[in-house]
Amino acid sequence: MRLESASGVRGADVVHRVLDAELTAARQRGRGQPVVVDVGGGSGGWAVPLARAGCAVTVVEPNPNAVATLHRRAADEGVASRITVVAEDVEALPSAIAERSADLVLAHGLLEVVDDPAAALAAIAAVAADGGAVSVLVANRYAAVLSRAMAGRLTEARELLESADGVVPSAEPGGELLRRFDVGGLTRLIEAAGLRIEVLQGHGVVSDAVADAGDGELTAFEQAAAGRSPLREIAARLHVLARKHGA
Repeated sequence: MRLESASGVRGADVVHRVLDAELTAARQRGRGQPVVVDVGGGSGGWAVPLARAGCAVTVVEPNPNAVATLHRRAADEGVASRITVVAEDVEALPSAIAERSADLVLAHGLLEVVDDPAAALAAIAAVAADGGAVSVLVANRYAAVLSRAMAGRLTEARELLESADGVVPSAEPGGELLRRFDVGGLTRLIEAAGLRIEVLQGHGVVSDAVADAGDGELTAFEQAAAGRSPLREIAARLHVLARKHGA
């Protein structure tokens, strides 16, 4: 079974295509029901489609409102039996999830908001089985710089460009993001966790800005542009699929 659109982001098929291939590879390794851990999985935007695709999914999510929505969505889609919720923060991952137990671990929209992204990614890598994969999706610093500059918010754009963590604290509504990433910083972080990058692509190269293109045209363009530099470096988000290899 294929993974259906999960994120609600136009042009998001570049991520789904990679995850589809990873699930296929897991099944070819003998996993009839691939085991997925979705860390910071929220209300199930990725977990529910993964469960529909035949995966056993554990969602690690501390927000009770998000968990309640996840349960409703899973019940509505008839996949509640395939989803387990661990109502904890990422810091609890080592005690909540067995090491080397997951074929695929998601960290989508997570590293921007945790206190220590290196520690979080190390814990996530420990959960992945040898030969398994980690999928990371993060906000891109340079896309946010360009967005502000083109809107005439040049002071914010310059501060964001020069900020060590890719954040303008005074301009962040609600302070949701603690940081953003660029390709170099994200690559170093993932490699420091002992993971080997297999896919590094942009997610949303133009989809957040294009209003009139049909979804088919937009998907085709996003697929063509996602892995190409410098278009990748200005996408709204950066996506990495990294492999864990045995010691």
